Amino acid sequence: MTDFPMRVFSGVQPTGNLHLGNYLGAITNFVALQDKFDCIYCVVDMHAVTVWQDPQALAHNTREVTAAFIAAGIDAKSHIVFNQSQVSGHAELAWIFNCVARMGWLNRMTQFKEKAGKHRENASVGLFTYPNLMAADILLYQATHVPVGEDQKQHLELSRDIAQKFNTDFATAIAEKGFGDQYFPLPEPLITGPAARVMSLRDGTNKMSKSDPSDLSRINLSDDGDTIAKKIRKAKTDPEPLPHEAAGFEGRPEAQNLVGIYAALAGKSGDEVLTEVGGQQFSQFKERLTELAVASLAPVGAEMTRLMDDPAFIDQVLADGAGRARELAAPILHGAKDIIGFIQS
Repeated sequence: MTDFPMRVFSGVQPTGNLHLGNYLGAITNFVALQDKFDCIYCVVDMHAVTVWQDPQALAHNTREVTAAFIAAGIDAKSHIVFNQSQVSGHAELAWIFNCVARMGWLNRMTQFKEKAGKHRENASVGLFTYPNLMAADILLYQATHVPVGEDQKQHLELSRDIAQKFNTDFATAIAEKGFGDQYFPLPEPLITGPAARVMSLRDGTNKMSKSDPSDLSRINLSDDGDTIAKKIRKAKTDPEPLPHEAAGFEGRPEAQNLVGIYAALAGKSGDEVLTEVGGQQFSQFKERLTELAVASLAPVGAEMTRLMDDPAFIDQVLADGAGRARELAAPILHGAKDIIGFIQS
């Protein structure tokens, strides 16, 4: 079995209005993984344009995600931070994978059905083949691990299927060219923790989302302390005191969401939090949550604002990261082309 170095790849779409769900569901996990892995964190602007984007907004949002990475504690010098479109290997390997993946595989992708809705004939081809590009993102660096939420597990499974089919289809060439018994690893999921699904502050049955028309439904990473406090104060609750154990959340999604947010920000389990706050009224608990949320998030928002005031610095971070990503990807892409029979200079 080919032995691949441990390497993490993950990406965030630059679609604007980064919020608490993005932070707890992805970015904080990215920060924690830096101590255990070589990490590659990508602002996936090529994925963003599978639906129409305003060009100026796309550039702004790409810088905003980069600022959030850095403000949250990602070390762009020790690890790689870049935007996808600066490394052409993503598109080149995606085309190869378009020819490896099967139509039936893509037809089963639930996210395309959800995003295309009833008008799938009007959806872009890019939206349909999005999972092949995601596979290319990961495998261009022979990444072995990918932190994923529940909504991306199916796409990671497809990445594994594509890697396996490539390895099988070209097994003879892979062996003859000295690459061992497989060229691409089968990337493993790193399932994010229990707070990966942060729900709306106005409706605990829906995920926190930038598309919700009510700004009170989410805590944006750019919110200052006063705004964070206001949103928690207005968050929907119920008249019952907090339960002493998780079974007491039955039929109380808003209560479960607020306790889950507190637990994630405090680095504790939900059971540990309920041991501390069980029996409290929401008015008392919201004070604790507000204090913790402002202490945790306001410095991130302030640093994001400072970084966004220096776009040249952000662009330099992205350029440096893209240069190192190209160096890492070049021999891997060259090998894949060689395996399938492309003549290269």
